[in-house]
Amino acid sequence: MVDRTRGYAHRIDILAEPQRVWQALTDSAALVRWCAPNAEIRARPGGLFRVSIDRAIELEAHIDVFDPCRRLRLIYLPSPSLPPADSVPVDDFILEARRRGTVVRLLGSGIPADESWNAHYLRLRVAWERALARLKIYVEQGSMEEAV
Repeated sequence: MVDRTRGYAHRIDILAEPQRVWQALTDSAALVRWCAPNAEIRARPGGLFRVSIDRAIELEAHIDVFDPCRRLRLIYLPSPSLPPADSVPVDDFILEARRRGTVVRLLGSGIPADESWNAHYLRLRVAWERALARLKIYVEQGSMEEAV
């Protein structure tokens, strides 16, 4: 095993208040609309997040930090669809209220810098980048009323 890890950082500015963005992040019906068709969340401290990335990677995470309208941290559990690892992948969503909306930062970390993880790392990084772009459209275009 390699003891080095890598991560990614994404930022997206959404023209909506943090409450609307938070709802889109923490409501299973909303997640299905912008994240993945099978996404599921039990939004609470100690809750669960489950998603399939590109139909190739099944991920399940423990909700480690749950600070409404501010922060959601996911600690991923070992998955048979990923190579073994000594590190623990983490995704940390941080919301920051701004005068004209909300800044969403996603900081991914703990991904092994091992060759066996290269394709998975790229898939995760790109999948989250695209999902955040869909989140922006979903929230800004008012699609949330349809999902609630």
